[in-house]
Amino acid sequence: METNPVRSLTDEQVLRALMQHRRLTRAELAAEIGISKPTAGESVRRLTERGLVADTGERTPGGRGMGRVGQYYALADPGSALVVGIAPTGVTAELIDAYGDTLARAARSITRPAQPAAVVRALHLVAASFGTPPAVTPSPGTASPGPSVRRPRLAVISAADPVDRESGRLVQLPDAPFLVGSLDPVAVLASSVDGPIVVDNDVNWAARAESASADFAYLFLGEGLGCAIVSDGSVQRGRFGLAGEIAHILTTGVDGRATPFIEVFGRLGLRRPDSSAIDVPRLLAARADDRSMIGKAVAGVVAAIVALTDPAEIVLGGAWGPALLLEIVAAVAGTPRPVPLRATEVAEPSLTAARQDALDRLRALIADAR
Repeated sequence: METNPVRSLTDEQVLRALMQHRRLTRAELAAEIGISKPTAGESVRRLTERGLVADTGERTPGGRGMGRVGQYYALADPGSALVVGIAPTGVTAELIDAYGDTLARAARSITRPAQPAAVVRALHLVAASFGTPPAVTPSPGTASPGPSVRRPRLAVISAADPVDRESGRLVQLPDAPFLVGSLDPVAVLASSVDGPIVVDNDVNWAARAESASADFAYLFLGEGLGCAIVSDGSVQRGRFGLAGEIAHILTTGVDGRATPFIEVFGRLGLRRPDSSAIDVPRLLAARADDRSMIGKAVAGVVAAIVALTDPAEIVLGGAWGPALLLEIVAAVAGTPRPVPLRATEVAEPSLTAARQDALDRLRALIADAR
């Protein structure tokens, strides 16, 4: 059957308006979208027949000079999406709906050093903690009995490791401090999610959370080291998804010689035992001379980023990056092409961006079902 493009667009606008406002009458939909009341009414009728919109049973005040009684309509099923953060300390998961509400949140810690088997168990546990009751189809003309009547329609995952662009598997690179071997979160969660599963590196997600210029670099300085390059408003992931892996960029070492960035922290005794992970508490308590040395090492990385990508600014994130902002700014001032630096102000940036992406994708799925 041929689809009328005007009707299809109107139906999408109605669905998106209901996602924003939760419930609206036909008259309110007409005013919100800028269409006639009859057109809004026809769209509501079509969407109700398809089981996408339902009468909530609520009514506006009316009668006795107050005008006609209006019926409130809402999404028949706001669906849900799974948002997962895989970090060195554990796995965090949220279940959100198309309104942007967090329906549930769960977390599982991971014993250090993180191993794939432990992460797999944590992923299974957080997914199972939300439950996956059988699908319930609302009766025609009635609202959905609850916000989570079926499995999540999609999942978005933020992982503190390099991520293969094509498969979504985590990649073990030299000196990567967390997962030994590779992990396939798509395969782990496939049985818990009805639709697509999107995986990306946590630093790339953190960059997406920033309200920065269209061309900037997000430098993550925490237990691990990473960078996201944003060009023309898009994160540049590289051929295999490994762009921004800065651990082995040559920079100024403790003895003034060229040294891989990650080795600077080993020379200063700032790594965790038997790990390439940086000991953040020890770094933050380091002497002024060592902090200055770290600032110079970071400045060498910044100089390389500036030479290759020409960013408008550098945003510092991670557990210790913002804390050493003064030392880093002072060192960057002496590089050939100084660039503005600032500390991120976004809390939980990786999870924040992954959550927004999951919301956008969930809403698009619902709108495309019209």
